[in-house]
Amino acid sequence: MRQLRIPAVFMRGGTSNAIVFHAKDLPRDRAMWDEIFLAAIGSPDPYGRQLDGMGGGISSLSKVCVIGPSSRSDADIDYTFAQVQVKEAKVDYTSNCGNMSSAMGPFAVDEGLVKVSGKEALVRIHNTNTRKIIWARFPLDDGVAAVDGDLTIPGVSGTGAPVRLEFRDPGGATTGKLLPTGNVIDSLDVPGYGKFKVSLVDAANATCFVNAADLGLKGTEMPDELDRNAELLNKLAAIRIAASVAMGISKTPQEAAEKRTVPFVGFVSGAQDAPTLSGEKIDAAKVDLTARVISNGQPHRALPLTVTLCTGVAARIEGTLVNQATRGSDDPDAEIRIAMPSGVLTVAATVRKKDRQWHAEQGAFYRTQRRLFDGFVYVRASRVPGLVAATGGKLKAA
Repeated sequence: MRQLRIPAVFMRGGTSNAIVFHAKDLPRDRAMWDEIFLAAIGSPDPYGRQLDGMGGGISSLSKVCVIGPSSRSDADIDYTFAQVQVKEAKVDYTSNCGNMSSAMGPFAVDEGLVKVSGKEALVRIHNTNTRKIIWARFPLDDGVAAVDGDLTIPGVSGTGAPVRLEFRDPGGATTGKLLPTGNVIDSLDVPGYGKFKVSLVDAANATCFVNAADLGLKGTEMPDELDRNAELLNKLAAIRIAASVAMGISKTPQEAAEKRTVPFVGFVSGAQDAPTLSGEKIDAAKVDLTARVISNGQPHRALPLTVTLCTGVAARIEGTLVNQATRGSDDPDAEIRIAMPSGVLTVAATVRKKDRQWHAEQGAFYRTQRRLFDGFVYVRASRVPGLVAATGGKLKAA
């Protein structure tokens, strides 16, 4: 059979890449989306390279975004995120990607979905995965999203125009509660590994935080070192499964094992000197916290942006493991500098206690983005039978 071509844009958002589709170019039957996305990205690939698709062999480069008109009055566009597994034929819609969120406003402006004028745009994004609103503010260049600027972000070479992302009321994005168990610290009984102290926090995406020392780690280990430590990865996977059940994300460990994305699991430690992937050194005096995160079973080269936001929120909730590890400050709204493998990420989080309950008002950070190419992505017609008919004949064979 021949191939089908689907209009698409390939974009970088922060430290991630994704194929971006218009919802109108995909079948209304979302049951067909999985196979389209798997075919376009190049999954499943037992070799872990995705050479037969647009993916890059790691979770941050195996993503799809779908944009359409907003279904809510307080937003300008709907944005659905899909995490495509590399080695498995699975597509996960349970979480959002903060990095790719930074590209959604510029995409909407450049594609004419949102009309703007002046020197700066504000695009209100409804993330359908978490049912949360994100405001994206970014400069314009002759009516389109600017790409040139002075902002550098860890993990991306060069500079770019800043995109300020403001996650509005990010608490409970996955579970409906900022603290799903109601506790700032829980004791998880992890089969085969014993008990672990954890902080289970849900802001932008649900995350399970562990002390690095409780894992026998310093906290500054690099991704390749973690990747070679199969025993550690298995332990963290077991902790993640136990956390999923404790947070109410999954009913059973078996169901939790199938949900590969949320909750994320990571470990934290205090500010300390540390290496980076670029070879530069992090000065402990210039950071407030050190963190590492496992994403879809792989050590993340940076930090997922939603997890960065969750980390910032957790740092402002008194008593959490993250709060205990974070350098103290007299300013409860001060930005938090997080050391991670690619450098230092800065996040602002506004967290207040109301009626003896913690509430995350917002979290914000800056990213850069860039459209890399647009045109068509090709998928084998044999992988998605019935796709032409499902789109009313709009898709063409090549």
